[in-house]
Amino acid sequence: MLDRSNTSVLVDKAANGDDGAFTKLVQAWYKRIYNFNYKYFFDHDLAMEMTQKTFISAHRNIRKLKNRERFSGWLYTIAVNYCREEDRRHGKKRIIPILSRSGGEICHESIDLQSHHNNAYDPEKSFQKDELSGILMKALAKIPAEQKVVLIMKEYEGLKFKEIAESLEISENTAKSRLYYGLKALKKILDEWKINKEEINYGS
Repeated sequence: MLDRSNTSVLVDKAANGDDGAFTKLVQAWYKRIYNFNYKYFFDHDLAMEMTQKTFISAHRNIRKLKNRERFSGWLYTIAVNYCREEDRRHGKKRIIPILSRSGGEICHESIDLQSHHNNAYDPEKSFQKDELSGILMKALAKIPAEQKVVLIMKEYEGLKFKEIAESLEISENTAKSRLYYGLKALKKILDEWKINKEEINYGS
């Protein structure tokens, strides 16, 4: 990851039409923005689409970014806005991942409300050794979006409350409140599923 000073230099060059500099910014931030989008939707194709849109928009509008040091927060702002837009447009039509228990065993089901899921790519397996297991991602999908966004940004992307507040255009206290209630909601869901810490950390 680029440090703040190097990022600012590249942003300044990109804002002045240097596509090579912008390419370096994409290379530095693509994985993090993809991971955020993936954890938001639990869907590889949607995460790829939102990530592509984020960087296309960033390329078109980078000249409008006055504070070069705010690039990372600005990038997350774009990603969050696209995620919210997708939720408004198709939120109720996508596949909804469900976790249930049958005979004491965890079983995975899906309700297909629009189209068939692409089984050729198994994102859950690829993230088993990540800090966010498939089970936890399914739980995240069930909490309110405004809480989920803050939780992902703080707990899994490592952003500071100041960065989160700037990205979401809310106060730091609001960001802290949303994190608190998001974690509380997450714990309640996991308790209802009778899932303990050992199960969450499987595959490590």
